[in-house]
Amino acid sequence: MTKAMDPRWREVSWRQALSHATPAVARLLEKSLEGRELDFDGGLALATVKGSDLLALVKVADEMRRQKVGDRITYVVNRNLNFTNICIVGCAFCGFSRGPKAKDAYFHSTETLLAKTREALALGATEVCIQGGLPRDLNGNYYAELLGAIHSQLPHLHLHAYSPMEISYGVEKTGLSLRDYLIRLKEVGLGSIPGTAAEILDDDVRGDLSPNKLKVSRWIDVITLIVHALARILLNDHIPNLQVSWVKLGFDGALACLEAGANDFSGTLMEESISKAAGADFGESVLPGELRAMIRSIGRVPAERDTAYGIRRVFAEADADERLPVERLAARHAPIGVGY
Repeated sequence: MTKAMDPRWREVSWRQALSHATPAVARLLEKSLEGRELDFDGGLALATVKGSDLLALVKVADEMRRQKVGDRITYVVNRNLNFTNICIVGCAFCGFSRGPKAKDAYFHSTETLLAKTREALALGATEVCIQGGLPRDLNGNYYAELLGAIHSQLPHLHLHAYSPMEISYGVEKTGLSLRDYLIRLKEVGLGSIPGTAAEILDDDVRGDLSPNKLKVSRWIDVITLIVHALARILLNDHIPNLQVSWVKLGFDGALACLEAGANDFSGTLMEESISKAAGADFGESVLPGELRAMIRSIGRVPAERDTAYGIRRVFAEADADERLPVERLAARHAPIGVGY
C-alpha cells in the first residue's frame, strides 16, 4: 500500500479491479472467491503483489468480507489493565519492560486495578484485558488471585486475561500441569485468553529476538485446548472476524484495513501501555462514538460486540455521541491502491 498510488481506489469496484489484474493473480483471486483453498505457492504469490494486482487483492478481500459477514464493523468497549511493567524476559524489540529498580517500574496493587475496572464498567465496558510483564519474584498464585478478586466483585464482566507466556510462567511458578492451571484460572473467573506473546512462530528467529520466551510448541500447547476441533467447525471456510489494531496502525491505517477485508475495529482500550512504550503515538483511548463515526465514514454500519463477537447493539442511525476524531485522522482519503 503505497502513498504514490491514485487516491481514487475507493471508487473502483472489485470486478473492475479484478479485470485489471495480471492473469495469474486474477486466477488466484477468482479461486478464492469461489471458496476454494489456495496452496502455499498461491498464497506466496498474493503476498508479493504490487500495483494493479494489489488493488485487485484489496478489493476482492473486501468483497469476500461482504459476502461472509456483511457490512457491519464491530467493536468492543473494553479496558486494558497492564498490572506491571517489570519483566525478566528481555525481548530485543520491547520498549515496555523495566527492571525492578528502574525509576519508572510499577506493579499496581489489586485495589488500584479494581478501581480501574470499576471505572471501565461505569463507562460501559464489557471486558477488561489483563496482561503484564514477568517479574522474577512473582507469586505463582498471583494470576489466579487477581482474577478472583475482580470476578468476585464484578462477576458479569468478561475477563480476557494473560498471554500464553504468562500462563506458561504461572505453570512454572505453581508446579501445576497446564491443564490443571487453566482449569484453576477458569474457576476463578477467566473468560478467554488473548493470543499474544507469539510475535514470530519460528524458534530460530525467536531465539535471536526473545531468547527467554516460551518455544513455539509451548505457545501452541497453551492456545490449543479444543481449538483443533473448533477450527474445523468454525474456520473451515474462512476466519469470519478479522480485527485491526488502531493503536498500532493509527485510525487511517485501521480504516484502510477495514476496507480491505477486516471487519472489527478492536476496542476502546481506555489505556494502553505496551504499544505506547514501543513508540506508537496514535493514542491509547478512543470513545465508542468516535469509533462509530469513523465506521460510518467508510459507509459501513457500526455494532458493539462482546468478547465472543456476539452483537450487543447495532447502531443503524447516528446519535449525538458520534464525532470524528479529526485531530487524529491524518488524511481520510489516504491512497492504498493504484490508478489505471
